[in-house]
Amino acid sequence: MSITINSAQSIFSDTQVANVVPSIIERFNKLKAEDQLALIWFAYTEMGKTITIAAPGSTSMIFAQKLLEQIKQMSPAEQTQVMCDLANHADTPLCRSYSFFTTNLKLGFWNQLGEWMEQGTVAPIPKGYKLSSQANSVLQAIANADPGQQITILRNAVVGMGFDSKSPGSRQKVREPISVPTKMAARTEASIEGITNTTVLSYINNMNANDFEAAVNLFAPNGALQPPFQKPIIGREAILSYMREECQGLKLMPKRGRIESMDEGYTSIKLTGKVQTPWFGSSVGMNIAWRFLLDPQDNIFFVAVDLLASPKELLNLVRQKVN
Repeated sequence: MSITINSAQSIFSDTQVANVVPSIIERFNKLKAEDQLALIWFAYTEMGKTITIAAPGSTSMIFAQKLLEQIKQMSPAEQTQVMCDLANHADTPLCRSYSFFTTNLKLGFWNQLGEWMEQGTVAPIPKGYKLSSQANSVLQAIANADPGQQITILRNAVVGMGFDSKSPGSRQKVREPISVPTKMAARTEASIEGITNTTVLSYINNMNANDFEAAVNLFAPNGALQPPFQKPIIGREAILSYMREECQGLKLMPKRGRIESMDEGYTSIKLTGKVQTPWFGSSVGMNIAWRFLLDPQDNIFFVAVDLLASPKELLNLVRQKVN
């Protein structure tokens, strides 16, 4: 039977993925706008010791500044309405502009609003606001998640806001400046227990150097990348576009891996380790598994990036080797 992208997704099917993340996001999206905003406010302020707050200055905010200054000049009532519109996916010029921001710009946008709300420059959540029982339940679920899952939940909560018509011919996303790849002499070389495969090691090294073109060239022409909780992105051009938008400044830190031979000359490789993001600093990392399927020419036919359910999964490869 010929290997396809669909069949490739089943490699290392015992990987324990953090399904709690999409579950909480689904519950968050069902909350009324006021509860969504209050929950984000509490997460960024009162729960700051539990949920790591985005670090200011991690990306250029010049493309979001015009929108932020526009909100800053509004009356408190108008400011509150704008934030509710964003949560309600209202079809307004401001919500449309927000939808074209990259992930980093959206995180920076809400980080700045959070700072201004705390300073009183932008209308804060009303003093004494009581979360609904449903929102309290979501907030508790976030608090119970591990730090890597928490930052993923907060990220997804703000990324999904705004209005995107998805109409044919809609303009391209507003992109932050693309980071220049690290010079060859300054690049680090990955060392992964149990792994010597040149393609996989080169992928990790290139991603850490922000050299996305080199990373994409390791894929087969019809290869695919499956980000956490998303469908596979197929083809080099689409993968490169995704990497430039979502992967700048990531630090991939795989620790160990194992290899399995498959039919038709394919090879599957699983790595586990951590990923640090530029927005949440080096104090917290996401527990990640990379599930590679290499074709007979040692090109990447498929790689899934999974957010793991618990740190225990990081030790699974060690147990499997012992057994």
